[in-house]
Amino acid sequence: MSEKIHQHNSPVSTFTYILSFVLVILIGFIVYGVLQYKDLTANLLATKNELASTTKALQEKSEGLLIAEKVNSELYTKLTGETIRNDTFFQQIQALSSTVGILDKLSKTDEELLQKYSKVYFLNEYFLPSSLTQIETNFLYRKDKPETIHTNIKPYLENLLKTAQAEGVNLLVLSGYRSFNTQANLKINYKIVYGSGANKFSADQGYSEHQLGSTLDFTTESVGEILNSFEKTPGYEWLTKNAHKFGFILSYPKNNTFYQYEPWHWRFVGVELAIKLQNESKFFYDLDQREINTYLVKIFD
Repeated sequence: MSEKIHQHNSPVSTFTYILSFVLVILIGFIVYGVLQYKDLTANLLATKNELASTTKALQEKSEGLLIAEKVNSELYTKLTGETIRNDTFFQQIQALSSTVGILDKLSKTDEELLQKYSKVYFLNEYFLPSSLTQIETNFLYRKDKPETIHTNIKPYLENLLKTAQAEGVNLLVLSGYRSFNTQANLKINYKIVYGSGANKFSADQGYSEHQLGSTLDFTTESVGEILNSFEKTPGYEWLTKNAHKFGFILSYPKNNTFYQYEPWHWRFVGVELAIKLQNESKFFYDLDQREINTYLVKIFD
């Protein structure tokens, strides 16, 4: 009985069984592969769509950035233009303000202060400095005779005198401002004493720098009112080396064509002009009046 059964289970049936088993497994792999492929394809499609959507979004953003960049560029160009216009306008305002400031300073400054009045221009009898102030008594040679000077010049004068004193030089003021009438009377008295020779050292009324309120005659205790010896004093030596630092210049140097040499007679012209004259070894009356006029606005700077 057992032998019959063994004979019935032949090699062919075994192969068929194995083949069927393999086919089942293969079909299973194929089905699994198909399912996996579908999933992969679906994923790829989804990824592709997402990528396309992302790309489109990036393109839109890129286009938006380009538009924004263009707008920013246009705005920057406009801003630059407005900035330039504003700067130009501001410069114009500054120039106008400066001009207004200059005109304001000139309107408050006696235009006569830098004129060549000695035998050149006539200063009429009605001219008065805009403001006069008394010089401190301790700076005067004649304590009982008040002397005045242009108010704006007084600080420069006091600084000069104090500096000289600190350096051991005791300069004193003999004469300051003189009115038209005072100069006329002085000239009459000089003519009585010196005759026509008075014209060599004394100006006629209207031609005296003293009427400007900017001019002084200096002396010392040792010289007094007889000024011929002032040139030989330490005071004169100090003035020739230092007066320009305080805005004062010697009006009538040696060999001038106006009056005799007057080492005691000093005029305020402003620090800048005085330093220029000192550095260039020139004198006030050597310059053209038009050049001198450019210093008027800075005379009290």
